[in-house]
Amino acid sequence: MAKKRKPPSIKDAFLSNSVLLRSGLLLKRQLLILMSRQAGSSWSSWTLGKSGASTIGSPRTFDPDFKGPVADRSCTDVLCCIIFILFIIGYILLGLMAWVHGDPRRVAYPTDSNGHFCGQKGTPNENKTILFYFNLFSCTSPSLLVNLQCPTTQICVSKCPEKFLTYMEMYFMYRTRENYWSYYSQFCKAASAKPVKAFTQLLLDDDCPTAIFPSRPFLQRCFPDFSTKNGLLTIGNKTTFNDGSGKTRNVVELRAAANGVNKILDARAIGMKVFEDYATTWYWILIGLTIAMLLSWMFVILLRVTAGFLFWVFILGVIGILAYGIWHCYQEYSKLQGKPNSHLSIYNIGIQTDISMYFQLKQTWFTFMIILAILEVIVIVMLIFLRDRIRVSIALLKEGSKAIGYIPSTLIYPVLTFIFLSICISYWAVTAVYLATSGTPIYKVIAPEGQCEHENKTCDPEIFNTTEIAKACPGAHCNFAFYGGKSLYHQYITTFQIVNLFIFLWLINFVIALGQCTLAGAFASYYWALKKPDDIPPHPLFTAFGRAIRYHTGSLAFGSLILATIQMVRLVLQYLDNRLKDAQSNISRFLQCCLKCCFWCLEHVVKFLNRHAYVMIAIYGQNFCRSARDAFNLLMRNVLKVAVMDRVTEFVLTLGKILVAGCIGILAFLLFTERIPMIVEGPTSLNYYWVPLLTVIIGSYLIAHGFFSVYAMCIDTIFICFLEDLERNDGSTARPYYMSQSLLKIMSKQSSQTKKQ
Repeated sequence: MAKKRKPPSIKDAFLSNSVLLRSGLLLKRQLLILMSRQAGSSWSSWTLGKSGASTIGSPRTFDPDFKGPVADRSCTDVLCCIIFILFIIGYILLGLMAWVHGDPRRVAYPTDSNGHFCGQKGTPNENKTILFYFNLFSCTSPSLLVNLQCPTTQICVSKCPEKFLTYMEMYFMYRTRENYWSYYSQFCKAASAKPVKAFTQLLLDDDCPTAIFPSRPFLQRCFPDFSTKNGLLTIGNKTTFNDGSGKTRNVVELRAAANGVNKILDARAIGMKVFEDYATTWYWILIGLTIAMLLSWMFVILLRVTAGFLFWVFILGVIGILAYGIWHCYQEYSKLQGKPNSHLSIYNIGIQTDISMYFQLKQTWFTFMIILAILEVIVIVMLIFLRDRIRVSIALLKEGSKAIGYIPSTLIYPVLTFIFLSICISYWAVTAVYLATSGTPIYKVIAPEGQCEHENKTCDPEIFNTTEIAKACPGAHCNFAFYGGKSLYHQYITTFQIVNLFIFLWLINFVIALGQCTLAGAFASYYWALKKPDDIPPHPLFTAFGRAIRYHTGSLAFGSLILATIQMVRLVLQYLDNRLKDAQSNISRFLQCCLKCCFWCLEHVVKFLNRHAYVMIAIYGQNFCRSARDAFNLLMRNVLKVAVMDRVTEFVLTLGKILVAGCIGILAFLLFTERIPMIVEGPTSLNYYWVPLLTVIIGSYLIAHGFFSVYAMCIDTIFICFLEDLERNDGSTARPYYMSQSLLKIMSKQSSQTKKQ
């Protein structure tokens, strides 16, 4: 017989309901956590949905074997690596080919109208080191003079003319004093015992200049010796002179023909004084730069203490300035009460050239007050709602300072990057010079009057006077134009220059990418060490550099190729803008401006994405596309935190650069102006104290930039690792966080606040 079932008591029912209630609460909590992680908010894993995450991408699942940067890797983007190596080999072959065909002496030595070098040893022009222009009025600008494109005969001389003298004056004076011809003949094509040609024949044959005037050498070329007397521009104490063809010329005309030459000549004297100042102060400059390096290092190390202080002082300063602006606008608004015409609106008075009239209207100050009040409210509201993220950002800044303190070798890496960049720049410059000087001299017909149908045609100077061109264009000359040739190599010189520039951009971006990936690998090793600094692997920087070169050359080349292509397009747009500036319509200018703006924005976006993609490559060892996708999804899932982190980091680093450069600049100013003789005696009798001063300030800023670029990469890496840590782990014993204790305390505080809510 079955036993009768006893009805449940009230106690049993209560206990059963309590168990169900606890199970329901636990299930609800697990669902909340699961929903939070599926939503993709790495922050919401410790704020339980407080930040409102998006659903971009999917977080990484927990991997119990993940202990930091992946050690078991394989080569990524092999095809791009092969292409990159082939391009480097081709670049080396291009440099060798340019070295065989080029001649840098064509840059070092000026070239006369016959294509002969001035001052080259072992030639008839060995003692004639200066280039002389027969008719400088034919030249339109100094750039044409330097590039040897002036449409007049050019010969090599041993010295420049020192006085005024025309051919006609010399021709008549020669009868009484023969030394006139001996002086004048050194500026002619061929020396003779006496002047045998009449003036008209001289003009046709172009054997001698029609006139010479005082000149002095600069850049191995004879330029007019301008001077100022009683506020007037003169040459040889004259303001007017005869040009040898019967015309009276003004010095201003000669100055216009050689526009800017006088400034360049004066710059030479300034350059000599600057050189003297550098020779006097070079050791002080080195001392200043050394102090800047020490200050930068101290600033990075001390950021673990001062980062929060600097940020909040800046924020309070901004709030105070906005508050003062509101108060000032209210005071001005009150002062205008009752004044005539102050009640008028900006629309009533219209557009005025006198801006002060707008400040006499109450509406102007009221508008300013409203704008500043809105900005004040926005800043305060952002501080209230973003205070947690700002605190975490400051904690990450302090964590970056600790990481550099544990891996100090990272501060030396910018020196290696500088060496690599110097090699790339030097190779590009040398190759460009050799390519530009490749070929044989090319001569072209040049007509000073510009009215010859054969102008710009190639010619042979040896037989030019016997050709039909000389008869059809009496005043034309066959002058040296440039170096070139008709071979296949010479036909593609321009293409080779473009290839040289593109591979140069590719290599520059690759060197920068290599540095970013190396530093990211070193700092990732620090972050993913559970017990810091005991678990940090030995030589993390060297290990990360080896991994980047061995496994990820293709990925780094891929990212730098994309960036180099965008930069090349920007350079092409800038070139077209410079070439077609005068021939463009307003619509084409607008479209080109839009294109330049779009590619500028695209370049900066790609730089940002590449930087974080290299961090992912350093951590997980995946190819570029997948790393870029994962980095993009991770950043988009935390877009608000990324924005806050970037602004806080940018402010602190900018302030650090200004602080280092400012401190060194103040010390240098006091030293070079002899304001602290009782402490240290600086250099005396400087021509321009601002020359070494600016050198020290700019050098200090660049040194600080090098140190802080390492720090910025450290912050980006730790930030990416921090987001990954939040998505991978939950802080339990089985899945502990890898973050530092300071970050863990902030998270624990936030988690407790969430539980209370």
